[in-house]
Amino acid sequence: MGTLASIWRYPVKSLAAVPLDSTRVDIDGLPGDRAGALYVTSEHARTGKPYRGKESDRLHLTSDVAQAARYAAEANVRVEYRGEPNGHVFDDAPVSLIVDRWIDEVSAHVGSALDPRRWRPNFYVRAAKGFAWSEPELLGAILELGEVRLRVSSTIGRCVTTTYDVETGAHEDEVLRYVARHRGNVMGAYCEVELAGTVRVGDALRLRARPTSRTIASSSSM
Repeated sequence: MGTLASIWRYPVKSLAAVPLDSTRVDIDGLPGDRAGALYVTSEHARTGKPYRGKESDRLHLTSDVAQAARYAAEANVRVEYRGEPNGHVFDDAPVSLIVDRWIDEVSAHVGSALDPRRWRPNFYVRAAKGFAWSEPELLGAILELGEVRLRVSSTIGRCVTTTYDVETGAHEDEVLRYVARHRGNVMGAYCEVELAGTVRVGDALRLRARPTSRTIASSSSM
């Protein structure tokens, strides 16, 4: 299906990614991925909950907790870092995956190459010749990546954070507008880990088992 081009871990939820050449992938995801978050402690709509990119367009510019807290303070929001006792602070599944062909579609529309990091994937795959799968068509598929076996469990609905340039913070509203109008607000896929192991940049992504039409229909109706 393609080749693993990049691996990213996000030590703190909503903060910048750390690139990896290889990683262990356990049943509950990449060790150290979203291991904690900045929780709001002030009087705020998200008091007691993680402070996210939806609330700040600057968090993704840094991986430093102190700097991120300063960004929050500039918006009159007090936050504190808390590690997750169970290991991870995930929105949904433990692994996220995106393919260059999907991003290329949006890039062609906006007229510039979009950095895959704005979609915050763990795995970024360069598609092989002939790759023609959309995210909904992969629902239920079993994939092999290095030593790891993944099951595509859901598509990823997108929000305003995908409009932020990962280097400058500039907003590009047309990115999300296109995804919402032409891709059902979907970009990328969440995966469950069925077999733990190690993955490395350069590993092949292979289709081990195709999704059934029944799986696709039931998942797409959600």
